[in-house]
Formats: sequence, structure tokens, C-alpha cells
Amino acid sequence: MPDRGYRMQDDLVPPGLTYLADNIRSHQNILGVSKEQSARWAHGLGLPERAETVFFAGCGYQYSAQLEKLMSLSRSVDRSVIGSELPMRFARFQKKLGLNLPGIYGNITARKATAEVRPLAAAIAVLRKLGIEPGYLGEHEPCCGAPLNHAGFQKKFAENAVKAHATLKSYGVKEVISIVPYCTNALAALFPQHVPGYDLKVSHFLTVLSENLSSLKMRLPRPVKIAYHDPCQLVRFLDIVDEPRRVLRAIGNVELVEPEWTKGAFATCCGGGGGFEAVFPELSSMLGVNRARELLETGADLIVTHCPGCVMQLQEGVKELNGGAVPVMDLVELIAAAMV
Repeated sequence: MPDRGYRMQDDLVPPGLTYLADNIRSHQNILGVSKEQSARWAHGLGLPERAETVFFAGCGYQYSAQLEKLMSLSRSVDRSVIGSELPMRFARFQKKLGLNLPGIYGNITARKATAEVRPLAAAIAVLRKLGIEPGYLGEHEPCCGAPLNHAGFQKKFAENAVKAHATLKSYGVKEVISIVPYCTNALAALFPQHVPGYDLKVSHFLTVLSENLSSLKMRLPRPVKIAYHDPCQLVRFLDIVDEPRRVLRAIGNVELVEPEWTKGAFATCCGGGGGFEAVFPELSSMLGVNRARELLETGADLIVTHCPGCVMQLQEGVKELNGGAVPVMDLVELIAAAMV
């Protein structure tokens, strides 16, 4: 019997989510582009493909540049064609996506925005500083399939989880260090619900860092006021609230400034995640501007968060409010830049 919950998509599932779901099933990533392309960030880093502990890069960071272009297109589409025309326009636009994965780096230090301080490569640099040498599956890294779960395609998510787990095990993986909050929650909390005998240890990058923080010395070259934004998946699903703040307070010349109420478990959502920005682009943009305003009102010189979707949303929000005068940076880039 066909999966009617999936095939009824024309009537019940927003086209943006259908687009993401189809790509996961057919190409093992949310944009349906080359897996070889997504692994290019690791070229030259000497990461072994087979290891008991692997770094799970996930779609969010690996396709950050393309996702930004896709969301820009989504917001430009007239509401009158939000039906069947939208996924077709997505598909056409996808062919024009560039191949570079530019980092997001403010002028907080004198360093240039090289590959070493972009989120994924920066995370590897930090892990190595901690004495951890992870592997990386590269183009063989499976997709966690989290958007399938959040879009209601439970059967398809379960099938994907079983296949993804089998792939990881086939490479001898016993432990996963994941950096995307969305992926981490899927691997740690959702996969065990669908994979019999699930035995992988899954840790988020920040948890690993926080447990080994005493071995790092970090300092910025000048005093900086930093406002930290809590990603929803990180704080509400993974309960990672204190760890990023401990890290920020451990960096010399950093003053943490935060909104009085909208922080931690009560942090305002940036409007991204779960495919929301693909389904409701205008509302997503409004929420991003609202959250950016709250963070800017702290008087921060720099906004820091730790989720590729949040970085994208907050950058757009800040740009709307003040032309991007206050940079938005991923926490892992800041850490890598501050290491001494």
C-alpha cells in the first residue's frame, strides 16, 4: 500500500516542505545537490573516513550559502504562486546555485576569513586543540532526515533513520560529535525511537567543548560586547543553555550582554528551523527582525549564536535594521579565532 501520508502532499503539505523531503529521499541532503560538493570544506584537513569517533557536519553548515540563496528566492516569490509553482521555481533555481561555501566572519579580529575559521573547519581545529582527532565520512555522510520528522513524514523518517544508522555502522562508527542542533537531536533522541538496538553515542560539539574547557586558552585582541542567541533546538530539545555561556565567559576581553528576559529557555525564536522559513518566508523574516532588534538593544558589538539557520536569520534581521553594522558570528568561529 502506498504511503498516503506522503502522496497526499499536493493537498496537505506545503510545497517548501515537499521540496526538502524529496531531496532528502533522493539525494540525502535537503537541497538535492552533490554530496561531493558538500564535503569540499574538509579537503586538505586530513580527516580519516573510517574512525570510531566521527564529526557529523550536517546539511545546515555544509549548504549554508545555498540555503541563504534559496531563502532569498522563497521570500521573493509572490504569494499568488505559492502553490505548485513554488517547488518548480526552487528546482530551477537550484541549478544556478554556486559551489563555494563562504564563511560568516565579522571584523572582530585582524584575521582574514579563511577556511580555518569557517564553522566546520573551525570546529575541527577546536577538537584537535582538545586532543580529539575525529573522522569524517565526507560524501558518504548520511542525512539525519530531521525535516521529514518535523513535516509529519514519520514512516519516511524511520526508514531514513535505519539506513543512516546502517551507513554509520558500516564505517565502524561508535561515537558521533555533531555540530548542527537539528541533526544532533535527530541522532541522539529520534533515531533510538526507530532503530532497533541503536547503540551510537551522540554528543553535541558544545557539550564536548564544555567538558574540556579547562584545556583551552582563549582571548580576543580587544574588548567586545557579545549578545548570545539561544537556538531553539539547542536550548529546548538538547537542554544546552549554560555551556555556550561558560565558553563565552572563558574568552578574555568578552563581556556577555543579554536581553533581560528573552534568553535561555525563554529566548525568542529567530523564525528559522523545521522548514518554517520555507513555508512562511515573510513571517519568518519578521521574526528574524524582531529577534535581531532584541539583541541589538543590548548594545552588543557582536551577535553570536550556534546554529546555521539562526546565523542566516539574524544576519538578515540585522541587515534590515541597520544595514548589517553589527556582525553575526557562529560561536565556533569565535572560539577558533580566540584560541591562543
